[in-house]
Amino acid sequence: MDEQRAADPPKPSGFENSSLAPLAHLYRGELYRSKIWRTRLDATTNWAVATTGIAVSVTFSDRDNSPLPLLLVGMLVVVFLVIEGRRYRYFDIWRSRVRLMETRMYGPLLRGQPFEFDDAWNHHLADDYDHLHFHITRAEAVGRRLRRNYLWIFLVLGLSYLGKLLIHPDPFPSFGQVLERAQVGPIPGGWVLGALLAGEATLVVLAVLTLRGQKAAGRIELVPTSDPGRTSARDE
Repeated sequence: MDEQRAADPPKPSGFENSSLAPLAHLYRGELYRSKIWRTRLDATTNWAVATTGIAVSVTFSDRDNSPLPLLLVGMLVVVFLVIEGRRYRYFDIWRSRVRLMETRMYGPLLRGQPFEFDDAWNHHLADDYDHLHFHITRAEAVGRRLRRNYLWIFLVLGLSYLGKLLIHPDPFPSFGQVLERAQVGPIPGGWVLGALLAGEATLVVLAVLTLRGQKAAGRIELVPTSDPGRTSARDE
C-alpha cells in the first residue's frame, strides 16, 4: 500500500480531483467567449476595409469625381474604431481570464507541479466573477486596435485623398489649385487639409501614448531561447 501510494503522482495543492473537471469546463467556456468576441473584432475591421476600398474605387473611377467620399468614409472608419475599441474591452475580460488559468493552473499542471497560490490568482479570478469590470481603459483598447489595423487604413485614406487632389482632374497643380480642390462647400480647402492632418496626427499620438503601461492580456513578447537562431513567445 505504501509503495502504491508513493508511486501515485502528487495531487495539485488547493484543488481536489473532483474540482478539476468544473475548472476545465470553466476554461472551455471562457475560451469560447473570447473566440466569439474575437470574431466580432474581425467583423468591424472587415467593415472598415470594405468601405475604404469602395471609397477609393468610387473616387478614382473618374477624373471628375470628388474626393469627398474619402473624407466621409474616414469619419465612418473612426466610428468603426470606437466600436471596435469597446468590443476589445469586452474581449479582454474573457481573454484575461483564459490567460490567467493558462499560466497559473494549466502551466504547472503540464509540468507536473502543484498549483501555486502565492499571488492569490484564484481569489482574483473569483473576485472578477463577483464584480465584473473592464480590465483596460477605453484609450488603451482604441490604441491597440489603431496599432494593429486602423493606422494602416487611415494611412491609405489620407494618401488616397492627397493623391486625388494632386492628379485629378489635372496632374501637378499649384498649391492654390490644391486648396481649391480640397474645398468642401463653404469650408475653405486649407481648413479641410488642416483638419485632415490634425486628425492623422491625433491618431498617431494616441497610438504612441497608449503603447506604454499596457494591461491587456495575452500580449506577445519575443524572447531568445538557448538556441541563438530561434525565438520563442511568452506573455508579458
